[in-house]
Amino acid sequence: MKKERYLYKQQKFNTMEEQRSLKYRMRKYKSLFPILIIAILYYFVFLYIPIIWGFLISLKNMKVGSTIMGAPWVGLDNYRYIFSEGEMLKLIRNTLTISIARLIFTFFPPIILTIAMFDLRSTRFKKINQTLVYIPHFFSWVIIYGIVMAFFSGDGFINAVITTVTGKSVDFMTSPKAFVPLIVGSQIWKEAGWGTILYFAALTGVNPELYEAAKIDGAGPIQRIKAVTLPAMLPVITFSLIMAIGNILNNDFEQILLFYNVAVYDVGDIIDTWVYRVGLGKMQYGIGSAVSMLKASISLVLILISNSVAKKISGRGLF
Repeated sequence: MKKERYLYKQQKFNTMEEQRSLKYRMRKYKSLFPILIIAILYYFVFLYIPIIWGFLISLKNMKVGSTIMGAPWVGLDNYRYIFSEGEMLKLIRNTLTISIARLIFTFFPPIILTIAMFDLRSTRFKKINQTLVYIPHFFSWVIIYGIVMAFFSGDGFINAVITTVTGKSVDFMTSPKAFVPLIVGSQIWKEAGWGTILYFAALTGVNPELYEAAKIDGAGPIQRIKAVTLPAMLPVITFSLIMAIGNILNNDFEQILLFYNVAVYDVGDIIDTWVYRVGLGKMQYGIGSAVSMLKASISLVLILISNSVAKKISGRGLF
């Protein structure tokens, strides 16, 4: 009985301390509440309300000139149309092919680039390199496409070299085999540097004494990376991987739209381009919204699964 009474008092005391601490924090940070309210309103107005309207549109036969509430109700007909569409299997295959290739080949370059630049001894040289690798991120895909075209088109620089060596030319821009490598390669060149920002932020919190201690223990560069750098980056790596898996069905629509053409339709036509043609081109907004809702649902499931797996394997997750 005494032990139970003691545990009850201890639990009550801890609860009171938590309440006091919460009240104290609310008083201390009350000046930040208006900013929090603005952020909540932003997400509610620009993200959650469109999700609700999008779901309603996916259940209606929405046409130009009609309102969302006034459009005829069709229930699940839009979803049935999607699954009965003959091209859908090809679209899913192309989407997954490009997405998985992106996930495999674009996930690791920012990590490797961060580790390589973080170990540079000259601070000035490190900042110059960071600036140089960030710059491509700010180029639009139109500019990136122009650069790729200048190198890989039928009369581009790469073909000039190939023609000089072999006497033959290959138009990579119209080659189905070269389409995915061009998409992934241009994505790496454009975004690898920008992707290092999160990893650099994680490494700035590492105590330099850990590296000194590792050096004293005789650890070489590779051992220091394994013992100090990678563990410090692990939470960010886990976060990035979970988000990448969750977005596996979301390819960069602008990039695909610029790069694909009639010659590469069989490998370049994805769900997003189909929605663009059907949803906007043919003004079938209900079908386009239904596809978006399906993609969002699948992405949510993938995030939950990947988060659960990450927590079991590494003990870390988003939530």
